[in-house]
Amino acid sequence: MALATPAFAQQRATNAGEDDFHTDKEIVVTAPYVERLDILSGTSSLSGEKLAAEMQGQLGDMLAQIPGVSATSFSPGASRPVLRGFQGNRVAVLTDGIGNIDASNTSADHAVTIDALTTERIEVLRGPAVLLFGGQAVGGAVNVIDKRIPRAVPEEPVHVDAILGYSTVANEYSGGASIDVPVSSRFVAHVDGSYRKSKDLRIGGFLLSPELRDEALGVAADETALGNLEEAANANDWANFRSRLPNSGVETWSFGAGGAFIDDGGNLGISFNVYDTLYGIPERPEFTEPVGGEVTIDLRQYRFDLRGEVELGDGLFDKARIRAGYADYTHKELEGPDVGTTFFSEAIEARFELTQNERSGWRGATGLQFQTRDFEAVGDEAFIPPTRSNQLGLFTLQEFAIGGLDAEVAIRFDHARLEAQTLGIERKFNNISAALGIGYTIGDLKIGSNISRTGRAPSVEELFSDGPHVATQSFEVGDPTLKSERSWNGELYARYDSTRFDFTTTLYANRFNSFIFENDTGNIVDDLPEFVYLQQKARIWGVEAEANANIGRAAGFDIVIDAVADYTRATITGDGPAPRIPPLRLLGGLELQSGNLDLRGEVEWTDSQNRTASFENPTDGFTMVNAALTWRPFGRDKNISLIAAANNIFDVEARRAASFTKDFVALAGRDFRITARFSF
Repeated sequence: MALATPAFAQQRATNAGEDDFHTDKEIVVTAPYVERLDILSGTSSLSGEKLAAEMQGQLGDMLAQIPGVSATSFSPGASRPVLRGFQGNRVAVLTDGIGNIDASNTSADHAVTIDALTTERIEVLRGPAVLLFGGQAVGGAVNVIDKRIPRAVPEEPVHVDAILGYSTVANEYSGGASIDVPVSSRFVAHVDGSYRKSKDLRIGGFLLSPELRDEALGVAADETALGNLEEAANANDWANFRSRLPNSGVETWSFGAGGAFIDDGGNLGISFNVYDTLYGIPERPEFTEPVGGEVTIDLRQYRFDLRGEVELGDGLFDKARIRAGYADYTHKELEGPDVGTTFFSEAIEARFELTQNERSGWRGATGLQFQTRDFEAVGDEAFIPPTRSNQLGLFTLQEFAIGGLDAEVAIRFDHARLEAQTLGIERKFNNISAALGIGYTIGDLKIGSNISRTGRAPSVEELFSDGPHVATQSFEVGDPTLKSERSWNGELYARYDSTRFDFTTTLYANRFNSFIFENDTGNIVDDLPEFVYLQQKARIWGVEAEANANIGRAAGFDIVIDAVADYTRATITGDGPAPRIPPLRLLGGLELQSGNLDLRGEVEWTDSQNRTASFENPTDGFTMVNAALTWRPFGRDKNISLIAAANNIFDVEARRAASFTKDFVALAGRDFRITARFSF
């Protein structure tokens, strides 16, 4: 867990430590294909020092304290973002505007193949503009921007960005660097690399949740009564094990290289990168067996990317853009030295769009998106048959501004074809999604609303699963007859933006008439509970709020206070509460800011989650206290900073309600972290 600063406050803070080849312009939240999405509510970003302070091994954990964002937190090596209670295929994880093309949406134990150490900026997007990236992203989209295909020519002969870190909670060492070299006045070459290694995570409190501890103690008593003393001792060990998460170490490295031709008429660039990680999977309790499993995942992805842009002049269209990526993904699930299951994925994704010149307050983007993917699992956990999927999307996003009134309209058509080759089953889906957003500005206050109708084709897991899935401790059975998941989605928001005080609050609701979910049948198959995919109506609503205020100045420091609150409530009609929904959370911080030194303290309170699915245990609440110091030895504009942070100072036991593994995977305990960031 890293020290957090509310994302809205981050956008308003002075641009300390930002560097885009020494440009001091304000970094704004953008989608790659529209200049600026002013009327979106709930949009957040991390970059510069704020990104360095949140640096974690996995994307979900890095974003978990942004309003409306949680994480799957399956293990330190695998954690994906959860947006407004949605996860998996309902959240789009993007690399520079196209899919990340990995298998992290297939299962919660699969890592996100994004290297945080060489990331330039992370954006969390919601509202109508999300239809630029797909109708399936009901919760929103997370867009990660890197520098592998350069966007500008450095002013110096060699430009270097680097970050180094050490964390005590897992004895973690990490480092990453990128180098950009102008080969000529119009061509830039780029290379980057990173390495991270951590041991078992130290946790606050017991390994097991209270419910599982009681179960383990019950097993110990039963085994003692039967005279099975070794089994009883193992169960007692499980119940009393604390302070460490066994088999949770991670070793990750990455390498990337790219180049781009850049001039006034446009740019064209390519890149290649490899992402390699080996991480442990914490053991699911078998109380009569010893603590400490040896299941690990060995994952590698090779990826090629292309990005191009052509200036089209002063006519209707401003720019033509192309973005494409190819990825070859393999991951092996190792049981000791033996390979249990191997996952293969080979995919291509591409998009082309035309952006319009602004005309009397009107601008927009129109384009198409294509993806093809071959996926196969081989081995003991091959619960999904070999599949081939193709998706084609056509979209347009139009923005209008007249005086204080803004409007945004988006329409998207998606066609999906999914084929389970060994089953001889092919399904085709056509979905039309549309969204409308309206905002009105009164001085420093903006109020508005968004409404959308979206459609999502079922995933291959939801359609074709049939087998034991050890990661989720279930025997999963898909339904090849599932229809598209459709929903009405709405938001009401208010934003106030002044020199010394900012706030934003959003109320959102989703109404599904064909929500796809897993349900426990009560049957046991292959010693695992059987879960089947069903469709039913569902209702989800929630609220997000954040505020930031500069309340004065003392002893050369600006005094800034900030706060975050979020809550989600989800109900499946006829079935009760939806599983793995984050509870109410409140966060408050106090920060002293100056040119050379920032000091911050914060308290995060998370409520217990007792509103759970029938097969799910409740999650206890917790309160964490964090502190940090940021020192810029050469001043705010020199892009050199040292960050010292103390997280979870009181070493409390904490678990995420959104996690599959929350009953036996706790969050990090007390952690002292040092990070050094350089850009020159």
